[in-house]
Amino acid sequence: MSGVGLTALPIAKKTERSMTKGTKRAWQRMLSGRRLDLLDPTPVDIEIGDIAHGLAFVARWNGQTRGDWAYTVAEHSLLVVEIHDRINPGCDPRWRLAALLHDAPEYVIGDMISPVKAALGSEYREMDARLTAAIHRRFGLPAQLPAPVKRAIKRADRISAWLEAIQIAGFSRAEADRLFPVPQPEIVQGLEIRLRPPLETRNAFLRRFSELITELDKY
Repeated sequence: MSGVGLTALPIAKKTERSMTKGTKRAWQRMLSGRRLDLLDPTPVDIEIGDIAHGLAFVARWNGQTRGDWAYTVAEHSLLVVEIHDRINPGCDPRWRLAALLHDAPEYVIGDMISPVKAALGSEYREMDARLTAAIHRRFGLPAQLPAPVKRAIKRADRISAWLEAIQIAGFSRAEADRLFPVPQPEIVQGLEIRLRPPLETRNAFLRRFSELITELDKY
């Protein structure tokens, strides 16, 4: 696992067909120089720097949050890891890394609120699943997480949404309690939503990723 997320992989050459002039473009150019095919993503085109940078500029709640800075998916991911750790102390570091990366596909497909995802249907879910599998394989995780692990991460994700709804998204406590699972007080004690410039959030995400990779190396 040493250096799994930090050492650049060689940039794969795309087939002539995929670059033929006049075909519909299904790839995204990344700042690292990678060309990520959204319809057929591969681990070789995934870089943690691209993920961290992208997520640090994607706003949660469609940007409808209080404060001078958008509340980003990168910040949300850091909060989910914190909540996941509180619920699952001593957890396998692989699953903590999976919690950090639980929304990683949004670095290229963006964050959509649940009603929009439901309206888009299976095509969105399938694209998200393909990207998730490629990201997991890039960083040494199973392409598909075990069901109990997925449930644990989803629980932390939903608790995070409850906290965000109350603190920055304009929901009343009663409304948030109806829409999201109400956490036990000790799980969210002392947690406050942090709003900061995107590059600070990006660097915090990268630091957390590096910490988790180091834990994996020792595991």
